[in-house]
Amino acid sequence: MITRPHKEAKELNSIVGGVLDDIRQRGDAAVKEYELKFDKVSLTNLKVTDEEIREAETLVSPELKAALEMAHQNIKTFHEAQRFVGKKVVTQPGVTCWQKAVAIERVGLYIPGGTAPLFSTVLMLATPAKIAGCKEIVLCSPPNREGKLHPAILVAAKIAGVNNIYKIGGVQAIGAMTYGTESVPKVYKIFGPGNQYVMAAKQMVSLHDVAIDMPAGPSEVAIIADETANPAFVAADFLSQAEHGLDSQAVLVTTSQELLDAAEKEVKRQLELLPRKEIARVSLTYSKMIHVDTMDEAVELINDYAPEHLIIATKDYMEVAERIVNAGSVFLGNYSCESAGDYASGTNHTLPTSGYAKAYSGVSLDSFIRKITFQELTAEGIRNIGPTVELMAQHEQLDAHKNAMTIRLSELNN
Repeated sequence: MITRPHKEAKELNSIVGGVLDDIRQRGDAAVKEYELKFDKVSLTNLKVTDEEIREAETLVSPELKAALEMAHQNIKTFHEAQRFVGKKVVTQPGVTCWQKAVAIERVGLYIPGGTAPLFSTVLMLATPAKIAGCKEIVLCSPPNREGKLHPAILVAAKIAGVNNIYKIGGVQAIGAMTYGTESVPKVYKIFGPGNQYVMAAKQMVSLHDVAIDMPAGPSEVAIIADETANPAFVAADFLSQAEHGLDSQAVLVTTSQELLDAAEKEVKRQLELLPRKEIARVSLTYSKMIHVDTMDEAVELINDYAPEHLIIATKDYMEVAERIVNAGSVFLGNYSCESAGDYASGTNHTLPTSGYAKAYSGVSLDSFIRKITFQELTAEGIRNIGPTVELMAQHEQLDAHKNAMTIRLSELNN
């Protein structure tokens, strides 16, 4: 079993619970105090203005804007293909059942800022929300010390069609979207990745107050490799994960000791070239390179670990992929780097971490909708299933349930 980095839950929950309670009671005033405390910025207004969005457009290069538009189009194409089409099913003559997809009306999107402003996450969350037809999309992201959001976050939001944007980070953003404040509307479901404090806040509010996408915490990648893998590619993938944050984790599982040794040397070489090498260096202390004797062992270990991202860099990667049952998103072959999915291939990068891939899916169009079931019974339908309903209700000793059917059958028999 590979151990993930974590803070003691008691310490986390104490800090997070206090912030959430304060925001529930005092609204905007509490949010502004925590912005000063945690993000070191004094804010007069929490909402981003149209003028700030226009200013952001002048600060983003045409090249980056074009890249955002390409990524948006690919994400849109992939998620539009996931539209649900309800089908009417006749389970018995006179009994028709079906489902209808309905958008969640008010959703909240959390976009991490901190050490890396994740403007790509804006596209990953807002694009399917718009496709689903969510009426109100609230976006929160931590401001810098000048009280501004990263301009690319604002441009990505405009490309994706979101303009309800707030300068709020961390636990206070989760609290504001959960309970609503004077400035921030209350939402019905919260999406987005974050650090362990954000994850703890999302899990805490999900117990009683709001739905969440999944318990997404610190990011992670696992790599299955054999002797055909490129050690420089493996090292680059290792480090691309390690630079995410101090508590990120990268894991290599390989059947080749030579590959492991070469990748280890490459990690050391490439690390020194990275601007974020100090962050990567810390997260590498949580990371592992593991040699196993067989691919069977590698697959078993990975399925037990259930990584957020999985890269399969083996000669027979399609065959190995067929045996993977626990992973958030899988990247096949030497050329399928995780960065492609993080930004522009079209798949969603908001994925289950911390082993939750055993039970959760990543964000998709389905994440932003509910499926309501409908049924219609005719007189023929009542006659066909009525005795079954009566008998089952009788044996569960729920006589009123039985009577609701009996009274209809009696009328039909008169």
